[in-house]
Amino acid sequence: MAKLFDPFQIRSLTLKNRVCVSPMSQYRAKDGVANDWHFAHLSRFALGGCGIVFTEATAISSDGRRTHGDLGLWNDHQLDALKPITKFIKAEGSIVGIQLSHAGRKASERRPWHGESPVNEQDVKERNEAPWAAIGPTNEPYGKEWPAPKIMTDEDIHQIIEDFGLAAARADSAGFDAIEVYAAHGFLLHQFYSPLCNTRSDQWGGSFEGRIKLALDVASSVRKNWPAEKALFFRISATDWIDGGWTVEDSIQLAKALKDRGVDVIDCSSGGIGGPHPPISFPIGPAFQAGFSKEIRQNVDIATMAVGFIWDARVANTVIESGQADLIAIGRELLNNPNWPLQAAKEIAADDDYSLWDPAFGWWLNKRERVMRKLGLR
Repeated sequence: MAKLFDPFQIRSLTLKNRVCVSPMSQYRAKDGVANDWHFAHLSRFALGGCGIVFTEATAISSDGRRTHGDLGLWNDHQLDALKPITKFIKAEGSIVGIQLSHAGRKASERRPWHGESPVNEQDVKERNEAPWAAIGPTNEPYGKEWPAPKIMTDEDIHQIIEDFGLAAARADSAGFDAIEVYAAHGFLLHQFYSPLCNTRSDQWGGSFEGRIKLALDVASSVRKNWPAEKALFFRISATDWIDGGWTVEDSIQLAKALKDRGVDVIDCSSGGIGGPHPPISFPIGPAFQAGFSKEIRQNVDIATMAVGFIWDARVANTVIESGQADLIAIGRELLNNPNWPLQAAKEIAADDDYSLWDPAFGWWLNKRERVMRKLGLR
């Protein structure tokens, strides 16, 4: 059996394999509430054999949404809408996780197919979707033509910390097994720890310790409101890829501090800080971010997850077997092929008789395989 399909233990949770569904925003919610689209979208990954299924970025407050279509978990109506999803995914043998987020200065954005630009009066006319005020560590906009965010006060920051904790408690009530805090790709927590964005001079900025304080306090707030037996992931941008920005060495120090706050897994992505910086250029190829995962894993003694340009089963298995990561996060390839884990198992000789498939599927496929071999078609 290839190591990609070995079980993995996190606290009381046992993942049946190392394949995780990377959070992928669908922009199909209304007022933050999940619907049939989200049920179908997420459930098919459980049927496809993923070890853990994460929801898309789920906002902890209404002004923390990136778009009008984002999921949310700031009220009980949103909580109740998620319960059928968690129930089904767990019944099919997968762990179910939720990614909690706050977009910070990236908030009030149009959906990708509407332009990925700030919401304005055109959206009010065409979709009855009004803009709202974004917040951030400073008043530096996310990009050109973006409005300046409101500079966050102490009160604002403490409210964010509390909101993450309240969302964690709701996630527990909704039946989730794992939480991932979204602290990458230019979202609020990344905005605070990156020196390219956070130029504050108070306790929430300036020094390295000041810039990571919000991330650490959020981790503590989530863990305080999250059962000890359940897993806590933290997605970071391991580097900004820009001179003078956040580095892998910074990520190692952050990961050490997060581990002390009860974080179990560091999800290692990169880039996305935004702001008035030149377009970043970096090498892209299969599993190109796995090196970050390896460095953090080896220097911090914490479990890590590799993500980015992983679609080949043998590459994914090599990342695990070579010790670069404990888990693999796959996104767009699963949209293309929700059965990727099961087909990957067959490809690398971990499952040649469809035994990993649910019998409702596997029985039919195994029968077809036997017939085709008998007829000499395989």
